[in-house]
Amino acid sequence: MLLRLSGSLREALGTRRRQPVDEWVAGGNGSEAEHLFLRATTLFRTGDGETAIRLLRQAIAIAPAFSDAIEAEGEALDMGGDPAAAAARYDEARRLRQVGRPGAPDRHFVLRQQGSHTAEIVAYTRVLKSLKKFALPHLARGNAYLADRQPELALADYDRALKLHPNSLDALALKGEALSALGQHAAAIEALDRVIAARPKDAEALNARGIAHMALGHVDQANGDWRQQLGLLAGRPAASAYVALRLADYAVALPHLEAMVRNDRRDPYWALYLGTALLRLERPLSDRETVDGDSWVSSLLALQAGKASESEVMARADTAARRAEALFQLGVAAHARDRSAARSYWQQVVATGLPTLVEYAAARNELARSAS
Repeated sequence: MLLRLSGSLREALGTRRRQPVDEWVAGGNGSEAEHLFLRATTLFRTGDGETAIRLLRQAIAIAPAFSDAIEAEGEALDMGGDPAAAAARYDEARRLRQVGRPGAPDRHFVLRQQGSHTAEIVAYTRVLKSLKKFALPHLARGNAYLADRQPELALADYDRALKLHPNSLDALALKGEALSALGQHAAAIEALDRVIAARPKDAEALNARGIAHMALGHVDQANGDWRQQLGLLAGRPAASAYVALRLADYAVALPHLEAMVRNDRRDPYWALYLGTALLRLERPLSDRETVDGDSWVSSLLALQAGKASESEVMARADTAARRAEALFQLGVAAHARDRSAARSYWQQVVATGLPTLVEYAAARNELARSAS
């Protein structure tokens, strides 16, 4: 429902970039690239396309993955009579929005989004100039902030939405997500408890509460939420696979993973997680496939197959999330021959990984299982 309503707001705006933005602080922190983007879009509306393109290119030089700025440059080139160059910029923006790991399919739809949401934030801020007393624009902008990984700003909008509409379970559930993202897990659980009491079959709220419980080490409570969620996901193999992986229930995950490897060739993590389930079930690996254009997942697949070393994989782990993924897979690879080493790797995942990662939950469950 919220997605449809947010879409209606965008339609009411006509075009998302043709709104004044003078009261909005870019990204909440005034980054130079975002300020250049906002100045460029304002100039473009006044007809100064040449200067707009120059400023957009400056923004892109600072932030090469700023897909909104690249798309805006395409629009300016299109209006300036250069459709071939515009098409290239549109293609580049589209490509950038597809880069990176997709959001986990078992989570709230807002958190499954990729890419920059600067333009949406600008548009909703403009709407709020005249609709401050309505909850929906606050909720919509909060969603854009949350999708843009700015939970503090999202939380402020959700609180304003709840002041205007205190009984909004949607706003309360999203507030729980924002609190959890800020590390305020106990407060998140309190908010999500109220949502689930009113909507016991809210699969996404159960998922969020499970993540918050697991972050606090409440393994049984987290697993209880995820098992309830799993029972609500009939016919959704992607989400079911992720929930089962969080539970480290590889037998349940296996058929869902097999289905996703057959049906979704775009996401290389399905092949990786299928290998994870097979190894933990002590079954032979299926035919190893190369993953085009994703050297990171290819390196983890090589680790599973015994063709890459720990040092090689860890040298490629260039983000905290990738480090957690690598450590988890090292634990999986070690488990059959050295369970103490496997536990050590999984303890590092729990010590350093984000609670939202499927590897974090799976590692906690592996450790709890080995301790019992």
